[in-house]
Amino acid sequence: MTTDRFGAIVFTDIVGFTELTELHGDDLALELVEQQARTVRGLLPRTGRVVKELGDGLLLWFDELVDGVLTSIALQRCFDGPTVQSADTEVPLWVRIGVHWGAPRWRGDDIIGRDVNLTSRITALAAAGETICSGAVVDAWPDVGAPRVEFVPLGPTFVKGIAEPVRTYRIGE
Repeated sequence: MTTDRFGAIVFTDIVGFTELTELHGDDLALELVEQQARTVRGLLPRTGRVVKELGDGLLLWFDELVDGVLTSIALQRCFDGPTVQSADTEVPLWVRIGVHWGAPRWRGDDIIGRDVNLTSRITALAAAGETICSGAVVDAWPDVGAPRVEFVPLGPTFVKGIAEPVRTYRIGE
């Protein structure tokens, strides 16, 4: 296990998944999960990868912060609009995303620890179609050479399991 490898930790999560499954059944739920996974894998740069699938969400790792943030923005653009057909109903694929810059513990190809937990909690703060990041992302964002990204401050927020408030930001363009 190493602790000195910083990167962008990203979670995606389908919003309202339990209710969607209850209302429309497991087949539609599976199609939503598959559509999310296809979209994510199709947009991953060479510095990013899917660490693991977690039910209706994905845990992603990016060696480069800029790639993690820009991929998250691109993903939200792709998720804005796609639907899955269920009988006579079209169900939207609503995804929330959380991003954190940290150095998780590595266990083989998996990542665990406080930074992963924090990313998960930040993701839970986001609404459908929204990407929320930690202050660590903003602090690490390069002053020179990176595309312009808007980080809208949401203020310090207490999240479950983390003792101190976390500075959070909505990522815009």
